[in-house]
Amino acid sequence: MKKFIVTALVILSLMLFLIPATIQADNGLSVVESSVDISFPQKITFNISAASDVPITDIRLHYEVERSSFAQVTAEIYVGVIPAQSIETQWIWDMRRTGGLPPGADVIYWWTITDAAGKKIETAPQTVQFNDGRYDWKTIQQGQVTLNWYEGDDSFAEELMAATQEALMRLAANSGASLESPVSLYIYANQSDLIGAMIYPQEWTGGVAYSQYGIIAMNVEGTQSRIESGKRTISHELTHLVINQVTNNPYNYLPNWLNEGLAMTSEGELELSFILALSRADAENSYISVRSLCSPFPADINQTILSYAESYKIVSYLINEYGRDKMFELLDTFRQGSGYDEALKKVYGFDMDELNSLWRSE
Repeated sequence: MKKFIVTALVILSLMLFLIPATIQADNGLSVVESSVDISFPQKITFNISAASDVPITDIRLHYEVERSSFAQVTAEIYVGVIPAQSIETQWIWDMRRTGGLPPGADVIYWWTITDAAGKKIETAPQTVQFNDGRYDWKTIQQGQVTLNWYEGDDSFAEELMAATQEALMRLAANSGASLESPVSLYIYANQSDLIGAMIYPQEWTGGVAYSQYGIIAMNVEGTQSRIESGKRTISHELTHLVINQVTNNPYNYLPNWLNEGLAMTSEGELELSFILALSRADAENSYISVRSLCSPFPADINQTILSYAESYKIVSYLINEYGRDKMFELLDTFRQGSGYDEALKKVYGFDMDELNSLWRSE
């Protein structure tokens, strides 16, 4: 039975997170207050005030960003201070210099403070969520999917959630792949709002999957035609998150034709523009090879459309001819770090050049 949890997330543009009480060492060194200010999407300001019976000489901020990774990375920031018995200081994480975080990303941080007597104190780790406080978010949840939106009624969100669940079922039926950890979707009301949530976005951006974070940000406008388009985008980007979860490894990426082909099949039937691109390629014998489709797709719009269309057909061929179990075996083989030809040969008995001939002859 579907379970929807609806809550209101009213978040200020600047969010203030405070350690509620003074943290004090037995020797007189203490943290008076620690707080965080968020200015989404540009920066996070970490604030600290501390006191001791002798001058404080060293303050350091430590933080980690929660995301899937094969190595835990902790940043240590030396905050320059003039030695004094009471100090208030801050460090600003300017994401215009470092690159941004998606909405909803979690940052864990703590401080270490040392004084002239060699006394040292370390605060308990605190978690701050990098929320987009420009809007009053509402939330529904089903299974491992949380959908956040701020414009439109509950039925709007429920329709998108239903499309999300259908996409997951299609993907499982086609490939055997399913979510291994929770994901969050942030639905913006228009492209301008979405672009405002990013650092240096592309003007044409309509949605993006932050695979390492399990987060999708996209815009869906309220007209029925835009909602239908939004459903396809959700299916597409959600598939990228799932496939990243089931194939993530430190050795190799999936070939682009497989990653995009699975995302395209999760959308449902191929749209007319892609069908026409395949017809032109067939008439002109201008198909792009499977081997070339391993790399990022061309910048030319017509070649891009053809690349997506071919990827759909290649993946559809493998699923229709050899079934879901073989597709899941292929994904698992890539997860183990196999090369492109090596994985295909192990699972299907042919390499990319042979696949290039096989799918075109179906």
